[in-house]
Amino acid sequence: MKSRAALLLAAAVSLSAHFAPAAAYRNNYGKLPANATPGDRMFAEYFRAETRTLGERSLADIRTLDDWNKYKVTARKQLFEMLGLDPLPPKTDLKATVAGTLDHPDFTVEKLHYQSRPGLYVTANVYVPKKLSAPAPAILYVCGHAVVKTDGVSYGNKAGYQHWGAWFARNGYVCLVVDTVQLGEIEGIHHGTYNKDMWWWNSRGYSSAGAEAWNCIRALDYLQSRKDVDGERIGVTGRSGGGAYSWWIAALDDRIKAACPTAGIVDLHNHVVDGTVEGHCDCMFMVNTHRWDYPQVAALVAPRPMLIVNTDKDTIFPLDGLVRLHERVRGIYDLHNVPGQLGLIVTEGPHKDTQELQVPVMRWFNKWLKKSEAPVPNYAEKLFTPQQLKVFDKLPADEITSKCHETFTQLAIDSASFEPKKALAELTAKTFGGWPAVTAPANVRQLASTETDGVRLTVHEFDSESGIRLRFYLAQPTAAAPKALHIETVDDANWQQQLQLAKAGFASAFGEEFARAGIDPKSPVSPEQQKQFTGWMRYVRDHQAAYITFAPRGVGMTALGGDKRYQTQVRRRFMLLGETLASSQVWDVHRASEAARALPGMADLPLHFHASPEMTEVATFAALFEPKLVSLTLAQAPREDKAAPDFLNWRRIITPGQLLTLAEQKTKVNLPRQRAPK
Repeated sequence: MKSRAALLLAAAVSLSAHFAPAAAYRNNYGKLPANATPGDRMFAEYFRAETRTLGERSLADIRTLDDWNKYKVTARKQLFEMLGLDPLPPKTDLKATVAGTLDHPDFTVEKLHYQSRPGLYVTANVYVPKKLSAPAPAILYVCGHAVVKTDGVSYGNKAGYQHWGAWFARNGYVCLVVDTVQLGEIEGIHHGTYNKDMWWWNSRGYSSAGAEAWNCIRALDYLQSRKDVDGERIGVTGRSGGGAYSWWIAALDDRIKAACPTAGIVDLHNHVVDGTVEGHCDCMFMVNTHRWDYPQVAALVAPRPMLIVNTDKDTIFPLDGLVRLHERVRGIYDLHNVPGQLGLIVTEGPHKDTQELQVPVMRWFNKWLKKSEAPVPNYAEKLFTPQQLKVFDKLPADEITSKCHETFTQLAIDSASFEPKKALAELTAKTFGGWPAVTAPANVRQLASTETDGVRLTVHEFDSESGIRLRFYLAQPTAAAPKALHIETVDDANWQQQLQLAKAGFASAFGEEFARAGIDPKSPVSPEQQKQFTGWMRYVRDHQAAYITFAPRGVGMTALGGDKRYQTQVRRRFMLLGETLASSQVWDVHRASEAARALPGMADLPLHFHASPEMTEVATFAALFEPKLVSLTLAQAPREDKAAPDFLNWRRIITPGQLLTLAEQKTKVNLPRQRAPK
């Protein structure tokens, strides 16, 4: 007979259907653009299928408490890694400094700053009850995205959430209210991939969630250093972004004895399928290297007391995903036989800080940190101006908070100790871990064929993986069997150029492609284009080889529609599933070579890879996994992460130079000759 916990874990999947109508409560997320392409629809279905797979897998192997205890050790290590905290930064001197105080009849406010790492300043307010007779329980309050700014001066989101600090102090808690990296007195960045094109964050395994988690870890160090704090009675809470950071620190650090995350978590289905990722900055997400769903984060708090708090009309943390997550986590609490230590509070309302949400949080902490269930005697109110709560009169010159994203994670360096075998194993697991576990048949089908000037052009379609149907274009001489197979991976600009050339002789095979690219096949062919086409035909005949032009997913027929914002949010979904668009394209190149070799006469031909400039790194990574590759021809050497497409974690594992070394150990690499300086 299955245990109740096992039944609950299984039931969570079926519950999703019941709550589906509330999935995106009155929001505009997850919609296809007006000019939706086949690629948009293909990706939407792919995301749905991948999300379902990860959701069904989440905690599915946990049947007993023994299972959980073994898994928890690995899971916590993985979470540290996915937050860019493995290896953990050294715990350097906090240099905690109280810059001033404010007085209230019931408490004192200390205006504090500390350095979680040298130069990574955190501004905060500490609310200390008066007349303490013994060390008090403490609350770490982590702020959401409140912008408190006047005339270009940021006072920190701690000023926006000051009512929580004052309220906790009036109820007998020492409360540390910390500013966030983005919205503190020193303004950093949370929105790297959201709207700043900093895709290299993924390549470095960096998320602003990691910086917030580290600042919270050091906040606990600070609280435990205070004589007026009972270091064994610390709780954490916060709302919205602060709700998310509550999850991070509670999952990572057992010094948190009770937690009340408010409006800070849902599941992958909400984020990826329903599209709430479009309403969140990067601080809400770890770099999902190990392909988790969010119940795995929440479960790491067990068996400590945790109250999950939300409203029923929250459009960025929808109720259905929260319920699914709660059901999964409840199974873990049942395995510990402490069902009463997990609570769920849902009140009416939108994504807003309300008294209906606040009172249950206070009661939860009173119950578990003070062993009291007495009524809450007062309410949360703002008592100070933002100017009164400001810590710095002048921002420190040595701060790195505003640019901590540049140096937060530990990157690979060129050194003599480079171990290629180890690097390739790490890339396989941590950069390309989202590849299909099982290789399905390619189902190659010819769509079109035409001949001109002694060259046959055929169009082929194949399955790269379930739901991803792609095309390649094969040119080969008609007079003799090819002696080699060349595959060039192209980006959209190169694909468009090649379509323009195709008008000169292969127009009948490219009807759908011309329509997709907005090219009039009857438009005049310029003399220069005709010359290039003629030269290309001669090259194919003279070299007696088969030449494939390949457009991986997101290029050519599967390119995205919509505007830049829409395309950005599609790309962000890949990271939530433990992939990137570029890492998926590497898989596509591998599958294109398999599909090509399945064609008559191609199986045993020597294989050569080529790439357009923007596909340099895609083709180079693909070369590492191709078993019988004769050569790799590139227009340039692999670039640094800020110039290259994003691949999860790769710059933490290797440098561009080491990537080239790996390719050269695998096959012959052809690069343009460097011109001698004049």
